[in-house]
Amino acid sequence: MSTDIHTYLAEFDDIPGTRVYTAKRARKGYWMNQFAMSLMKAENRERWKVDERAYLDEWPMTEEQRQAILDRDYNRMLDLGANIYFLAKVFSTDGLSFVQAVSTMTGMSVDEYQAMMLAGGRSPEGVRSIKEKR
Repeated sequence: MSTDIHTYLAEFDDIPGTRVYTAKRARKGYWMNQFAMSLMKAENRERWKVDERAYLDEWPMTEEQRQAILDRDYNRMLDLGANIYFLAKVFSTDGLSFVQAVSTMTGMSVDEYQAMMLAGGRSPEGVRSIKEKR
């Protein structure tokens, strides 16, 4: 392990299919997460449902972050700093369960995703490093 914290944390980006929620990612996604948490209030959910774009424009986030939210591109939202537990407020506002939303992030159907998870989750076999392709 490297003694430089930045080098050490950068190693997390080499894990295929995994986004480790670091302080850097938290800072990057702060306003996305604040937006998502605002959906805990019924009046905010109603405002969001009436005009998603207008509601998002009230939050000081990047256009890329806003577009990822509008597209419901959960993987992109994670890349841009969102926290999956805060995103739960977004997909529950859309009427999706956690399993339904997360299955879209894997490219699997809900049934396929549920079956995989009930069987113990993803196999640890396969590519373990993006840069080394091993």
